[in-house]
Formats: sequence, structure tokens, C-alpha cells
Amino acid sequence: MSNKYVEMGMTAPVNLTWEVSLACNLRCTHCLSASGTPAKDEMTTAEALDLVEQLDEARVFQINFGGGEPFMRPDFEQILDACHEKGIMTCISTNGTLLTPELVKRLSRTRLVAIQVSMDGARRETCDSIRGNGVFDAAVEAVRLLAETRIPTSVNTVLIAQNANEIPAMHSMAESLGASLRVSRFRPSGRGADNWDSMHPSPAQLLEFSDWLAASGDVRTGDSFFSLTSQERQGLGLNLCGAAKLTCCVGPTGNMYPCAFLQIENFKAGSLRESSFQDIWDNSEIYKSFRSLRIYSCEGCSRFEQCHGGCPAVAYYLKNDLNGGDPECLERCVTSIADLHLAEAAA
Repeated sequence: MSNKYVEMGMTAPVNLTWEVSLACNLRCTHCLSASGTPAKDEMTTAEALDLVEQLDEARVFQINFGGGEPFMRPDFEQILDACHEKGIMTCISTNGTLLTPELVKRLSRTRLVAIQVSMDGARRETCDSIRGNGVFDAAVEAVRLLAETRIPTSVNTVLIAQNANEIPAMHSMAESLGASLRVSRFRPSGRGADNWDSMHPSPAQLLEFSDWLAASGDVRTGDSFFSLTSQERQGLGLNLCGAAKLTCCVGPTGNMYPCAFLQIENFKAGSLRESSFQDIWDNSEIYKSFRSLRIYSCEGCSRFEQCHGGCPAVAYYLKNDLNGGDPECLERCVTSIADLHLAEAAA
């Protein structure tokens, strides 16, 4: 699919993120949604099932379920079943602690489900310091359970300062468990915003990761790291922001947003309790603004065709400017390190 076609927008998203609940049994320090307790007035079962009908009518291909912890929602399997009856692919992001042999057996009855288990370090100490005591072992056991089935399984890790040097080891660990590795980007949202200063990777760590990623074609990143995309990975994924073009986000209470990292009032595209999914997708002024978003400040950069200005959400949170260009793009990382060396030399 060409970038030109993506920039025009589509009649419906190819996939979307649905945060079904903010309820979670963990309190991860980098959580994008600051999950813990359910949001006030989360969607009812009837509302959730109606949304599945609407997504089927819109011909959405895949739903990426997140939260919170999706399996904390009592009717989550009912929602999954409704999706599968419509032939909609589902990918579930889970911390793995609630997966049991019985639950995994039920999930494996369809070929329309994939699961990614979150882990944030190849060492128990690293992961548990971020996600809570005992989580590493529980997540490893969950991946082992899933790997014994036909469910496509991946280990998902968020690249942060504390685990940056463990990413290659995580790749090997995932492979040994019979899973693939997916690396997601740390963004300053939710508790991630509260802990940004202590957890975000340094420019040197981002550059090192970019070099490693260039030689690791089997590692997936979604659109997380198109700002760091090297020439070697061109063609492996989208190299511009897909928010409101290829994807969008539905929050726990039925509000729609451009992406999971912009679930704040300023970027509320509409409410499913007031309008239909298709109406919001077609007519939201927020979505229209994202479809016409241009990062003019980056257009003169030699890497513009590779990243198109990077992630607008990061630019918004760190610079209060959607059009400001991603502060963590490859070019800026190189410049930051060069400036640091000059400062050290002058000192």
C-alpha cells in the first residue's frame, strides 16, 4: 500500500486498538494508560457487542485488544467470540499472569487470535522492577503455555533505559520459548509521562537499538520505531504515522481517539454513545486534521522519506506541538550525541 494512498485516508481502519478496560492487576511504571482500576462507566456488554457489529459492517480486518489487562474484564471472552464469529482477526496484549491452561485451550480453538505477552527484560530483576515481583516467571510460563498451541505468540517489550542492553538477550529468549519478539516504543503517556525522565532511552541507546534492529529482520516493531527506521528495514512496515488513516483507538468508555497514545480530551474524536463508529471515522474533525497533518519542519531532512517526521504523539507530549517533528528521530539522536561531544570537548 503506497504512502500516498494512506495519507488520503480509508473508508475504515485496517485495524484498531480497543482498550476494553483500565482494570489491571499490575501497576507497571511505564503504563501508557496508567491502568489499575476500571474507568468510570466503561462500556457495557451490550455496547461492546454492538461495536463489534459496527466494526464488521465497516469491514475492519483486525482488532488489537489492550487495556489495562483485557482478561480482567468478565465478558472479554464473549467479546472475542463475537469478533471471531464475524471473521475479525484479534490480537490480545496481555501481561500473561491470568492465562491458565484451560483459558489457553479455549483461545486456541480459533485461528483468528494472536497473543502478545508483555515482558520488560531478559533478566527477572529487570522485568520485575518495572512490572512487579513474580511477573517475569508468570509471563515466561504464559509464553510456554501459548507456544504449545497454534496461537501465534510474541513477547512484547517496551524499550526503556533500564532494559536497552537486554534487547538482544530478549530476542534469544523469545526464540527459545517458541515465540517471536516485538519491541514497542516508550512514549510519555499515562505513568510513562510521570516516569519519562528516569526511563526514556538515551540517544546513544536509541542509535544502538537502530543498528541492532537493522540486522534483525525477524523482530517486529509495528509502527513504533519508524522514526528510527534504517535503510535495511525499508519495506518491512509503515514508515509514517497511521493514526486516523490506517488505525484508530477506542477507549474503555466508548470514546474514539487517533491512537492509543493520545487518549486525552484534546484528541477525542467522538463518542460511540453519541455517534456511530462510521460517522466518527468519516466526519471527525480530529481525524481530518490528522489526515492532513504535515511535518513541514522535517521536509528538508535527508531522512524524511523514511520517517515523515516520526510520531506526532511524542512531539505533542515533549514539545506541545503535533507538527514539531519527533524529538527522538534518528537524525536528532545523531545531532544530540554530536552536541554532547562538542560540549564535553569545550568543557
